[in-house]
Order: sequence, then structure tokens, then C-alpha cells
Amino acid sequence: MSAGPASRGVAAARRHAAVLLVGLGAFLAALAILLRTYVYAQLALLPGTVTDQVVLEDEAAEYLDTTQWETVEDVSVVRTEEVLAQQSPGNAGWSVWWVQSGTEAEERPVDHVDRRVVVDRADGTAINCCGEHVNGDRAVRQAGLTLYWPPGAAPEDHPYYDADIRAAPAMRYEGVEEIGGIETRRYVQTIEATQLPDSVRSVPAEVLGEDGDGVVDAARWLDLTRTVWVEPESGLPVHREERRREALRGVDGRGEVVLLSADLETPPAQVTANADHARQRATLLRATQSWIPGLLLVLSPPLVTLGLIRYRRSRALDAANDPEARTVSDPDAAPDSANGAGRTGD
Repeated sequence: MSAGPASRGVAAARRHAAVLLVGLGAFLAALAILLRTYVYAQLALLPGTVTDQVVLEDEAAEYLDTTQWETVEDVSVVRTEEVLAQQSPGNAGWSVWWVQSGTEAEERPVDHVDRRVVVDRADGTAINCCGEHVNGDRAVRQAGLTLYWPPGAAPEDHPYYDADIRAAPAMRYEGVEEIGGIETRRYVQTIEATQLPDSVRSVPAEVLGEDGDGVVDAARWLDLTRTVWVEPESGLPVHREERRREALRGVDGRGEVVLLSADLETPPAQVTANADHARQRATLLRATQSWIPGLLLVLSPPLVTLGLIRYRRSRALDAANDPEARTVSDPDAAPDSANGAGRTGD
């Protein structure tokens, strides 16, 4: 006797539910792959539009007051780097940055650098393109990292551009350290005494220890140790230090005077804010690349397996409740009584 419409409806619902389970499992697997590859890659890009400010301070520095040509000690020095960036027209993978860097002692300017640089949003490195310059010098070729590290980058050395010397010495990876309550990687860049381009100026001879009332030509020299602590998953710097020594030296090699001596670092409140931001960013990236895809891949196989099992069971129940639905593949199926009744041999 065939199953009634109600029984067939229940069986159809079971099959549909089984198919949905299989489809849901397959969808979760596909979503896991999409999150781990495309979505993570998009989230890991540097933002096309950036507004940022890096501030370093030293409350007990020394500098040369060039208005009076006198050395002033134990003063507050602030170094600021301001970044304004917009996505590059016609190339979504690039961003155009305008960067202003300057040092002030007692709110008096010590130096200032203006530059334009095009940055690859995937790895944070400078690209030689589109009107880049440093203080109007368009012959420069900027290279290396500009401000941020690539998210998830390997613990290794990275070139890092310094606009003062117009070169990109290596940032050496020197290990792991906890800063602001999170684990960071420490990178150190060392710039030994280097004469800065286009820095020659006339100064009073007596400032360099020369006799007489005339002037002599002197160049600006920089000796710098820069340390940056970076949260590795986000690539965001959490803390910075600069041991900065600048001097004026006679171009003939005679005479020298300290222009600036400062041990600059990120203010504590900003370190805390940077650490919080980096922690949130790292959590989002980890969740997208690992945690959520991992969970989805754990859930996917059981759902597919359960769906297949339920589908086979629904087919078996259909066959048991409706003999007409049995297939030739059911070897134990009994012959229909109607087919055997009244038959006689020829």
C-alpha cells in the first residue's frame, strides 16, 4: 500500500532539510576560505585615507639658539610628524601621503621637512611615482617603510626611510618586548654621523671656535638611533624613541657646535592609546584570518555529514513506507503481492 500525501510531505521536508544542511556546511567552508584570503587581504591594507600624528618629547634637552648663537640646556623639545594621505587616483592599491616633520625647542623651530610620498597599501613601502619630493627636491627616490609595518610581517629587518638623510637604512629586528601591556617587536635603526643634503649655511666663525668676526660655511650633521616597538599582527607602532644628536661642522672640517641633543620618546598616555588601538586592530585581523575561518571549518564537515546521513535515512524511509518507490538497487525488496496473485504457470 502506498504512503499517503501526508507521509510523502514529511519525507520531502526531511530531504529538503538534509539538502539544506549539506548546503550550509559547504557555504561555511567557502566562507572560511573567503575570509582567510580575500577579506583578510582587504582588511590588512593600509587605509587609503590617513590622518595621523606622531609626537616625541624630551623635557631636558639641549639645543643651539640660532637667534643668539647660544647653547640652551635643560629645555623641552618636541618632534612632530604629521601625515595626511588620500587614495591614489586610478590605483586603489596606492595612497599619496603628505608628511610634515619638525622639531621645536621652547616652541622655536629647529628644523622642518616637507615631503610627498606614494605608499603601497599592501606592504607600507614607498613607490617612486607621481611627484614625490623631499623639501621640493623631486630628484629624490624614497624607499622602504614610511610609517607602518606590513601586518603579519615576518620578524626580520626592514628598510625605513629617513627624510633628513634621504636614504633608507635598515631597521634591525632585535627581539620581542612587552610595551603598553601587549607583545611587540623591537626594531632599531642606527644612522652614524652623516652630513645632511642641502644643509650648508653661513654661521659666525666664533660659533665654531674660529678667530675673527667673520662667517664660515657649516653643514648640519646627524647622528641618530631610532627604536620602534611594533605590534606584529597589525603592523602598528606602539612606542618610539629617538636618540638624536645634531651638530654644525665647518665644511673645511674645522670646528663643531652641538645644534641639538635630545632623547625623544612617545609620551606615556600616547603609548597606552597606541597599544589599545593596535590590540583592537590585531584582534580583528586574527579573527578574520584564523579564529572565524577555523571555527567555520570545524562546523562545516559535521553539517555536511549530518545532512548526507539524514538524506540517506529519508530515502530509506521512503522506500520502506512506499514499496513503489523502491529501486532495483534494493535486493531485499519483497515482490508486490498484487503482481504475484492469481498467476499460474503456462
